[in-house]
Formats: sequence, structure tokens, C-alpha cells
Amino acid sequence: MQPRNHPSRRKNATTLRLVGAQLALFRRLSGLTQRELSDRLNVGEETIASIEQGRRPLKGDLAERLDLELGTRGVLAVAVEYMPEIEKFPVWAAEFIDYEREAIAHYSYENQVFPGLLQTKPYAYAVFRNEIPLLDETEIEERVAARIERQSILHRKAPTTVSFILYEAVLREHLGGDAELHAEQLRHTRACADLPGVTIQVMPFGRPTHTGLSGPFVLLETPDHVHLAYSETQRGGQLISDQDEVSVLARKYAMLRTEALTPEETKSLLDRLLGEL
Repeated sequence: MQPRNHPSRRKNATTLRLVGAQLALFRRLSGLTQRELSDRLNVGEETIASIEQGRRPLKGDLAERLDLELGTRGVLAVAVEYMPEIEKFPVWAAEFIDYEREAIAHYSYENQVFPGLLQTKPYAYAVFRNEIPLLDETEIEERVAARIERQSILHRKAPTTVSFILYEAVLREHLGGDAELHAEQLRHTRACADLPGVTIQVMPFGRPTHTGLSGPFVLLETPDHVHLAYSETQRGGQLISDQDEVSVLARKYAMLRTEALTPEETKSLLDRLLGEL
């Protein structure tokens, strides 16, 4: 069963390209190349190119500067103001975020960093500051805010069923090199482990079997019981709706739960790590 077509998703698939095409048209009418425009605004040429190609959302402050530079009388700023909320996120993640908001069940395996739903704000800043190419501070702040906003699904009145499995290295890595940042992230994770509907398990070092060697992934169940999967790569992510592929990942997740520490053992490990700080 394929994900249902939804008006907001169809709109989301074209809005970035529409705004980008408008910017490209206004730039050409002004007789400017991408490099000339980027030099005038003191932004990277790649930023202008990415926006025009619909790969990066145009932000409000840059839209206002572009309107002034191109003489477009607020057209771009208005377009950004009425852009769908989902486009706070990178375009390749937007459809996943849309489904995640509605999901009645969320299962996540992560072997590199804490899942976005568990990240503290300082930890999220550290994650985005490791992006290549480097993000500017405004974009980092916007992405962090959007990530923290996603975490509302952990605190719903009717709890979503949420399961996390983390490789032990995630808990021990000092991302950002700040001991207090690390301690705060561990304390936050330990507190989340006690939330209604949330279970956290750790895949410990030294296990003779490990089903998650191929990398992280997420499984979602929608309110109408469609099962989806999401897998990230170095250059983006893929929403998977093919039920044969989703079934493979669901079976992997089921095996990971048997290989990992139990939720209670995981809480004990987190308490022990916090006691060592």
C-alpha cells in the first residue's frame, strides 16, 4: 500500500522549486549572474544556486534583502511568509517530517548520534555545526528550533508509541568536546526513558551479533496503519513505502530489540554513566 497522496504533500513537493524559479527569473531580469548576486548580498554562490534549484528553502531575512536588491517589492518575502510549515526542514526530509507528526508509532535505530527526538538544544547545535558544507548561524538556529519542535510528539496527552535503540558508542561519544553538554544529553535521555509510551534500549559493545550494521533507520505507522520506513545517507534521506522493503527493516528492528539491553538494563547503564561523570 502506497502512502496516500495528500494536498499538503503535493504542495510541499513544488513550493521550493516555485520560489526558486521566481528568484532565478528576477535575478536574470536584473541582469545578474548567481555569483554577482551572491557577492552583492555577501552570501555563498552555492546558497543562491541551491535556492534557485529548489534544494534549499529561502529564509525570511534573505528574502527581504533579495527583494531590496532586485526591486521585487516584497514578492519573495511574501512567498516565504506563506510557505508551508513543513519547509522549515531540508527538502529531502520534509515528507518524512510530515508523516512523523501524524504517526501513532515511531521506531528508531541510531548508531552515530542521539536521535533528533532525544537531542538537547546544545547537542543539536553541535550536530549541525559538523555539517559540510558549513551552515551559517542563522540556518543552524532555524534547524535546531525545528528539531526541538519535533520533540512535541514525545509529550502528547495520548502518548505515541516510541522506541529507540542506540549503539553504546552514541552514549559515550563527547560530540562538541564539552563535558557538560555530554552530561546534559545523558540526563535528558535518562529522563525521556521514563516518559509514557517511550522505551530506550542500548546495543552494548561486545555483542556477538548485531543486526544494525548497515546503518540507522526509522519505522513509522500512520493513523490509517500504513507502515513506512526512512533511511538517511551522507547526502540526504529516503522515505520507503514499498512494503517488502519496510518488512525487511521491521524484521531487523525486531531482532535488534532482542540483541539490545532491556529498557530497565538501559536505565541502569545510563545511571551508571551519569554516576561516573
